[in-house]
Amino acid sequence: MATGRRVLVAEDNDANYVLVQAVLRKLGCEVLRATTGEEAIAAATSGLPDLVYMDIQLPPPNGLEVTRRLRSNQTTRDIPIVALTAQAMVGDQEGALAAGCDAYLTKPVSMQLLEETTERFLNKPGRENSGS
Repeated sequence: MATGRRVLVAEDNDANYVLVQAVLRKLGCEVLRATTGEEAIAAATSGLPDLVYMDIQLPPPNGLEVTRRLRSNQTTRDIPIVALTAQAMVGDQEGALAAGCDAYLTKPVSMQLLEETTERFLNKPGRENSGS
């Protein structure tokens, strides 16, 4: 279980956010939200989440640019970032991974897949669980 872990959800769509937040809270996570790229950078830098779910189509800068900036920052470069996007065209997954995302999920995403992905990244060996 991911109890006590902090997850940033960079998502400007309220309906999408509510779904992700419900799954994360069920897993015992503290949920932070950003609705723009600038908010996502600030929240990741100051809140130091254990995981980020990144909408690729955020208001400027977009999620790919936010990911690049987080990867280039010493403080945030190792935080796992999962692209969570409606962009499902050929090449979009490759673009997200090239920008530095650790995984790529398309919307609409199932609650089960969100749970599995969250658990996989928060329970990786070597990632200390602050809730223990």
